[in-house]
Amino acid sequence: DVQLQASGGGLVHSGGSLRISCATSGFTLGDYAIAWFRQAPGNEREGVACISSADGSRDYADSVKGRFTISRDNAKNTVYLYMNGLKPQDTAVYYCAADGNKAGILRKTTGAYDFWGQGTQVTVSS
Repeated sequence: DVQLQASGGGLVHSGGSLRISCATSGFTLGDYAIAWFRQAPGNEREGVACISSADGSRDYADSVKGRFTISRDNAKNTVYLYMNGLKPQDTAVYYCAADGNKAGILRKTTGAYDFWGQGTQVTVSS
């Protein structure tokens, strides 16, 4: 079965850093762009970052540019999101998703993605 398992979330103070991971199985990771989305209580799910299948391009939401970095290790079937300078407004459940469009463009709608995983909670305290 196709699986995307997000992990690594936790509690961090404002200004701190955290790395979350997306471990995948059941499909060829190198054939897909991977995106991170997040959803806070009462809010819509929003795209955060995306990386192309060949690691040739990256795309970020304006709210996280300069603070977050997405990377991938296809040999380990894992995608990472490095989060720096965290703010309380970054608090959300973070989800990873796979996109058969390999360009690495962060598409805004959740329906654009082929596979989704369960999220991991990131909480940033003030």
